Amino acid sequence: MLDIIFYAFKTDLPPHYVEMSEDVYEWLAKSEFSKIGKSVTRNVSIDGEEENLPLVELDRDIRQQLRNFFRDAIICESDAVLTQLEDAASKEDYRSVTYRLRKLLDLLKCVENEKYQYLQRLL
Repeated sequence: MLDIIFYAFKTDLPPHYVEMSEDVYEWLAKSEFSKIGKSVTRNVSIDGEEENLPLVELDRDIRQQLRNFFRDAIICESDAVLTQLEDAASKEDYRSVTYRLRKLLDLLKCVENEKYQYLQRLL
């Protein structure tokens, strides 16, 4: 599993890890998602320890671009999921078919939460 991590350094909110399969991560890496914002190495304190992390600042423009990207991706994925669900016979089939959609929704919720100021993606 690979992660995209959202940070809220100015609040008590802990980092939010969005774990995903290599397939979904690779799809994101090849999509417009990887071109939105620029990772800048920042010195941050995590659990009392100083670390240098490549982070994308979620300013208003970047946040809006990410919102638009995830909303468009969710619409496309929803169409594919609805088509595939017609053939899903079991709970395992359902989970498999909806996996990417659930990850996209989780990412969108984090982007929309303005308490998160940064995201870390290692694409």
